[in-house]
Formats: sequence, structure tokens, C-alpha cells
Amino acid sequence: MEQMEIAKGIYSVGAVDWNIRDFHGYSTHNGTTYNAFLIVDEKIVLIDTVKKAFSDQFLDNISTIIDPKKIDFLISNHTEMDHSGGLPRVMHRIGEDKPIYCSKMGEKNLSKHFPQKWNYRAVENGSTLSLGKRTLQFLETRMLHWPDSMFTYLVEDKILFSSDGFGQHYAGPEKFDDQVGDAIMPHAKKYFANILLLYAAKTLKLVDTVKEMGLAFHMICPDHGIIWRKNPQRIIDAYVEWSEQKSAKKVLIVYDTMWHSTEKMAEKIAEGAAREGVEVRPMNLRHCHRSDVMTEVMDARAIVVGSPTLNNNLYPTVSDFLTYMKGLKPKNKIGAAFGSYGWSGEAAGMIQSELEGMKFETIDPGLKIQYVPDPEEIDACIGFGRKIGKAVKDG
Repeated sequence: MEQMEIAKGIYSVGAVDWNIRDFHGYSTHNGTTYNAFLIVDEKIVLIDTVKKAFSDQFLDNISTIIDPKKIDFLISNHTEMDHSGGLPRVMHRIGEDKPIYCSKMGEKNLSKHFPQKWNYRAVENGSTLSLGKRTLQFLETRMLHWPDSMFTYLVEDKILFSSDGFGQHYAGPEKFDDQVGDAIMPHAKKYFANILLLYAAKTLKLVDTVKEMGLAFHMICPDHGIIWRKNPQRIIDAYVEWSEQKSAKKVLIVYDTMWHSTEKMAEKIAEGAAREGVEVRPMNLRHCHRSDVMTEVMDARAIVVGSPTLNNNLYPTVSDFLTYMKGLKPKNKIGAAFGSYGWSGEAAGMIQSELEGMKFETIDPGLKIQYVPDPEEIDACIGFGRKIGKAVKDG
């Protein structure tokens, strides 16, 4: 990515990672970006850096605007290594004594990541820093999504540098929301579902805080994906909607299968639920990545999970998904379990226990069938699906 002036004296200088396909367990089919921003005023400030492998490209981008040695200080909104990995290379180039402004927890985390004795300046929530004609204000956003996270607000221009908030894992030639259009929203939804859903309550609280402060946004610049310039309020409204975790009349059926018996059950459960007039989406974990399934979880009212029994236990892909979903703590869900088995049949009960542990509303003790479903058992699967569909429709 070449540098681009996004507003007068404000430049996007980050890097595009076209080829990454897995981001610590999250599938990034469209790659991602590591956005960073340079503000040229009486003081010159760099906001965030990039992943280590892109450090030289990053410095080249800056060099097309100014000599990097002229940077007066850096701001680290978030210490995760996709944003701080380039710090050693950058600091070596611009001067090891240049101040790095970060949150108090950010100072602690950066010192754990890097052995260098850099000039950290921990900021207070709401504090400001003058660049000359412009003013930066710092907003602590702890646990959105790390303890060190903060936003930086450029007061006069009404530009929010939002770190991992409001981002998307998306790499493309477009830089802004109006260049991509509605196609960017599924990427933003997936990002929220897999990274920020756990912190939904904190997101709502942050939005309330911003309203109380009277902050307005002409532009929101996240550290991943496109910049929101045409309608920044759109992504804020979407975050509020997603954080409230309101469900559609939708049944999500998540499963894996060994010899297709659990798959047959899933198909007939889906058929039964559909007869009740609700949306139904079956997803086979052998073919659907956990992060794509989790995106569908977000607005589903019922999550129905199926597994064959393998060695008296859950099938590995199903166990993996349940662990992943548990960590993100979706709320306001109906849960149900099913599965086929050969001789022991523990899987459905294990799923049931996991769903109950996640505080899902379970409306049935679960359905398990030995070996291949016979016609009577097929009817039982359809009835099971109808029961779930009716609960979703009526609830």
C-alpha cells in the first residue's frame, strides 16, 4: 500500500497483507491491512506501526512524505504485535529517545514485548496533547479488546483513530467505505463476531461515554480494513445493534459427521425447523471455518449442535467449535444437541452440558440415534427440528 493523504496533513502509511489466511484462528479469506497514520503539524506524530514483516515497506511509505527522523513522537493505541511489531525497526530509524505515548497498561505490555528502554509516556483517560495547530485526545477503551487498548481523537478534524475498534480483516484496492459500499459490512460483522462480541457490554458503555462527551466523527480510522469517511455513524450504529445481541428468527445447525448419519440427522432437523417458517442455516464444520460459523451465531436465535461419538467423546471439530464459541459468550440463545453413535453415545449429552454451561436455554434433553437413522428416527429428527423452529418462531 502506498501512502495516501486522507485529510490535509494526515496520511495513511500502513501496509496490506494480501496473503494472510489465518489470524490466530480467524479465517481471513480476503487478507487484511495493518493501518497506521502520520500527522504532519508543528509536531509530527505517528499513530501505530505495522506487523514486523512489513516494517521496511512501512518506513518507505513514511519516507515518501517526510524523513522518518523528523517524527517527534509515536502513539501506540494497542500493543498487539500486528500493530507494535514494527516498533523496534521504526525506533531504530527515527531515534530511540523519541517519546511513545500509550495507556498505562500499554506501557506495561510494551516493556514485556520489547527489552529496549524506550521513552514511554503513559497517558490518562481524557488527557490531551498539542501538535501545534491540532490537538490529540486520548480515550481509554480497556478490554476492547486488550487491557491496553485506547483510541486517539484528533479534535479539530473530528477524526477517530480507533485501533482494533470498527475494523475489518479486508485487503483490497479500496481505502474508504464509499469505495466498497455495502459489501464491507459482512467483513465488519465477522470481525465483531469473532473479536469483540465477548466485550459487547463494554462496547455499549463506550458508545454512551462518547455521547456524553459530545464527540462527533467526520472520519473513523481503524487499524484494519477500510476507513469510514462517508458515514461513520453507520458502523457505530451497527456496533450498537450487534452488541445488543438481538436475534433473528433463525436456526443455525452446526455439526460434523463420520459416516453421514449425523449429517442425515442435521438435514432432517433443518427440514423440520424450516416447516415452522423460520430461517434455517446448516453448517458442516468440515467445510465451514469456525469464524464464519461464529458470524452466523451472532444473530441466530437457536444454535443446534451435532456430533458423532468418537472414542466416548465429541468429534474434534465439534469440540473445537464449542470451545471457541464459549470464549466469545454469545447471549440470548436457545440451544439443542444431537448426534449419532455406534455403541456408547456420549456426544449429545456432552454438547448439552456445554450449551447449558454457556447459559443457553435448552428446550429438549437432546436427540441421539444409533448408527443409521431408520424411517421412524427420521421422523423424530423432523419433529425435533419443528420443536426448535416453533420455539424460535414463538419466542
